[in-house]
Amino acid sequence: MVLETFPVGLLQCNCTILGDETTGEALVIDPGDNIPQILARLEKHGLKLKQIVVTHAHIDHVGGALKLKQRTGAPILLNQNDLPLLDMMDTQAGWLGIATPDIAPPDVSAEDHLIIGLKNYPAEVLHTPGHTPGSICLHFVPQKLLVSGDTLFAGSIGRTDLPGGDTRKILRSIHDRLMPLPDETRVIPGHGPATTIGEERVSNPFLQS
Repeated sequence: MVLETFPVGLLQCNCTILGDETTGEALVIDPGDNIPQILARLEKHGLKLKQIVVTHAHIDHVGGALKLKQRTGAPILLNQNDLPLLDMMDTQAGWLGIATPDIAPPDVSAEDHLIIGLKNYPAEVLHTPGHTPGSICLHFVPQKLLVSGDTLFAGSIGRTDLPGGDTRKILRSIHDRLMPLPDETRVIPGHGPATTIGEERVSNPFLQS
C-alpha cells in the first residue's frame, strides 16, 4: 500500500494519497491545492487516480478538486450537506484574500456508511457534522486507519465559528462515531500531525468530561 500525507495550500491542509501497488489505482483525499505536486506523486508511484474524496467543502480542502478531476477524469465525492459552502466559495476566498478556484458539484454524495475507495482498500464514510454540516471521516477498517478531515485533530477538534459550524454537533460526532473505534486506530487529521484514537481519548482536552 502507498500512503502519503503532505500539506498543500496556504493553510497547509493535509492531502492524502492512498494507492494500491497491485492494481495501480489510487484515492486522493482533500486536494486543496498544489495539483502539480499531487500529480507528480501519483506518477512517481505509477498510480491512476480512481476517486477524489473531499472531507468537507472549505476552500483549503476542496479548492483543487475540480482541477484534479479535469486532469485525471476521476469523480469527486463530497457530502451533499456541504453544497451551500460550495456556493459561497467566493466568500471563502475573500476570507483568505486569494482568487476563487473553479468549483463544481460532486459527482457522488459521500453519504454516511457509503463504502468508497479502492477494491483492496475500501473505506466506510462516517458522517460527522459539526465543523461543517457535511463533514465526513473515512474509516479504513482492516488498516485501522481514520482520515478525520477537520473533525478531530491531535489535541484539538475542528473550529465551529464558521458558517454551518456547531460545537454541540461536532462533540456528539466525535463521541458517537469516532471514540468507539479501537484505541490503536491511527488518525490522519486535516491539518497537523497524525495521532491515534487512544491518545485523543485520554489526552484531548476537548473530549474530557
